[in-house]
Amino acid sequence: MIVSLLKQSLFLLSLAGLFACTPPQPTVQLQSGDILFVETTSGKVSEAIDRVTQTSGETHFSHVGLAEVSDSGIVVLHASPQGGTCVVSLHEFLHPEGDSVTVIAYRLKKEWQPAIPAALKKAKQMLGKPYNFSYILSDTAHYCSEFVYLSFAADSVFTLNPMTFKDPASGNFPSTWVDYYQKLALEIPEGLPGCNPNGLAASEKLERLGHIK
Repeated sequence: MIVSLLKQSLFLLSLAGLFACTPPQPTVQLQSGDILFVETTSGKVSEAIDRVTQTSGETHFSHVGLAEVSDSGIVVLHASPQGGTCVVSLHEFLHPEGDSVTVIAYRLKKEWQPAIPAALKKAKQMLGKPYNFSYILSDTAHYCSEFVYLSFAADSVFTLNPMTFKDPASGNFPSTWVDYYQKLALEIPEGLPGCNPNGLAASEKLERLGHIK
């Protein structure tokens, strides 16, 4: 009896070890072309982006990337301040620099999904460029939502809108943006065409899938 119990315990422990070594799977079954939005973190710029770009009370996003699924796994193509336009594993996207972020997946509605192959091809052509810290549209550097917008631009999936950096409550530029552009020696690009994660997520061409963990 004791031997039998010991064998059962060892079997259960081996199963626990097996599952512990298995990478966690996303709660949503991702497909190539799904768009992954990162909720606002505690960083000053992250919070500033969300504050001036909210399109509703339902989304608070400050970063976005494009998923690609293959037999070898899931990767995310995106533009980040640390790596420029690059490809990272889904795990790295969910845990930047060892932290954990909340990511919500969206998918193009059926009638827009034919645009995905060309978008992924375009995204790969833009890899290796530096991050666009000015947020002024450029051919030589890209910020995150600009990267996704340009990936789908040939099929007019997303649109550009006049950018604003003003606090919606006060109508003034927050000190975060004033200091940010002073360091870049640039004027705040108020009113210039651009895009942002909250604006992309508000597109009627997308449907929300849910959290990725």
